[in-house]
Amino acid sequence: MTDVRHERLRRSGLAGLEICVIAALYFGSAELGLLQQLVRSQVTPLWPPSGIAVASLLLRGRRVWPGVALGAFLANIGLGPSLPAVLAITAGNTLAPVCSCLLLRRAGFRNELDRLRDVLGLIFLGAFTGMLVSATTGTTTLLVSGALSTAGFWPTWSVWWTGDAMGVLVVTPVLLVLSSARWPRNVRTSRWVEAVLLVVATAAVGFVETGRAPLLFLGFPLLVWAAFRFQLAGAAPCALAVSTFAIVAAARRTGPFAGHDLLTNMITLQAFNGAAALTALLLGAVVSERNRNQREIVDACTQIAGMVSRITAGDRHLVLPDERGTPEGPGGTGGVGGPDGADGAGEADGEDGEDSTKAASSSTRRRPPTGHRAGRDDRI
Repeated sequence: MTDVRHERLRRSGLAGLEICVIAALYFGSAELGLLQQLVRSQVTPLWPPSGIAVASLLLRGRRVWPGVALGAFLANIGLGPSLPAVLAITAGNTLAPVCSCLLLRRAGFRNELDRLRDVLGLIFLGAFTGMLVSATTGTTTLLVSGALSTAGFWPTWSVWWTGDAMGVLVVTPVLLVLSSARWPRNVRTSRWVEAVLLVVATAAVGFVETGRAPLLFLGFPLLVWAAFRFQLAGAAPCALAVSTFAIVAAARRTGPFAGHDLLTNMITLQAFNGAAALTALLLGAVVSERNRNQREIVDACTQIAGMVSRITAGDRHLVLPDERGTPEGPGGTGGVGGPDGADGAGEADGEDGEDSTKAASSSTRRRPPTGHRAGRDDRI
């Protein structure tokens, strides 16, 4: 009983630690996301906590939802107009990732994201559908509490929803990749050089994106490069970096975001972030699925070749009956006359006939039988 009690206490302690870690990550990422708020101080074009919440529920199970709720409460306690409004927003921010997790598990989602169906599920179920809950709950709460006018409901809702959805599309894949990442072994030096070049190129493109020139499109060749060469392990971080640079440019109102109103900049920014995330995820999944199919084909061909080799080796050990010197012909006597020849002679000659039959059998082993007719004896 003591061991069982200690085991329960240990599991409870680990669960509590997980909840505290998730709450801390949620709160810390919320503070980072709020640095780029566009509507009031609660709505941002990229809400990283939503991605952290969905990834935590997918990796650790639905039992860690209190960590999401605690982090959401801490993130909104200093922002909400009142305590009931904060509790309502917290409930929406908690229910949204829980709904996303339930929908994804219902659809057979796998955390490896190595199938096209998994990526499509994350996009349409985890991001676009699940985040409707948080956007609707939060915007309605602000409207009812008087913190938001009726005219600003739909613009705020759209920014809230796209911000949460972008958080799932951009942050969740990175966390899922990191959870299964292993240090590569036996990797060629050229591969490491290529990875370093990709990082340097991403940083250079980010510097250009945040400048005055409208060159956001330079991020797409990097996404294609990362997806084809490094699959999701390279495409997901690259998409996060490219989207972050675009958000910084939008906040500074530089590049393609200069001289436009808030709605135009939001449409431009979210269209770019969505296109970047979809390009990275879809290409990474397609390339991973192609590579897996190629490996399965190679394994199948190897198995078939092994089977053919074993069958061929078995045929080489087979020897035909006439090569081994076994008797042939009807009756197993090499065609010694059958009932009309050998049997009749045996009855007439007795023991001498048996000796003659054996001699005939020995003789017929050296030449194939010529058949027999009625009244004919092959021994003659």
